[in-house]
Amino acid sequence: MPPKDKETVSGQGCKPPVTVYLGLGSNMGDSRANLQRAVALLDLHPEIKVERVSPFLETAPVGYLEQPHFLNGVLQATTTLSPQALLAAAQSIENRLGRKRTVRWGPRTIDIDILLYGDLVLKSADLTIPHPRMQERAFVLQPLALLAPELRLPGCLETVGALAQKLAHPAAEK
Repeated sequence: MPPKDKETVSGQGCKPPVTVYLGLGSNMGDSRANLQRAVALLDLHPEIKVERVSPFLETAPVGYLEQPHFLNGVLQATTTLSPQALLAAAQSIENRLGRKRTVRWGPRTIDIDILLYGDLVLKSADLTIPHPRMQERAFVLQPLALLAPELRLPGCLETVGALAQKLAHPAAEK
């Protein structure tokens, strides 16, 4: 039997696809290539379909400041994976691309964060959705606003575009 294409596999799941937004960041090696490879690997997953990718923006580090600037972006995808399975897929790609978790908020070849999973609100030991602190971070909100300016975060009255405009940390498209 020939292998099933992505459309067939995604369509056969028991639950309908969910729209998700994933944050991407890199500041080690060829950051642009790292981000592009992460997007490609996510799209190769049979239960993830990348729909759109924001431009990559150069941003200053947050938390641990003694490191190079980041390239950050956001992608919109649909998936039939559960939030936990999506997290596992993202971490597998991070590992494949050489991610080492040594310093909190430190340099990394790639970082893939689940920002939003439909309108789900989840807090568990290993996963919080919406992503914590995303409303405070220009490097998340600015690229997200480029994809979905009218989107509202669960429990938030303001749009992503309005939230992004409030942040004072400019990000430059690269």
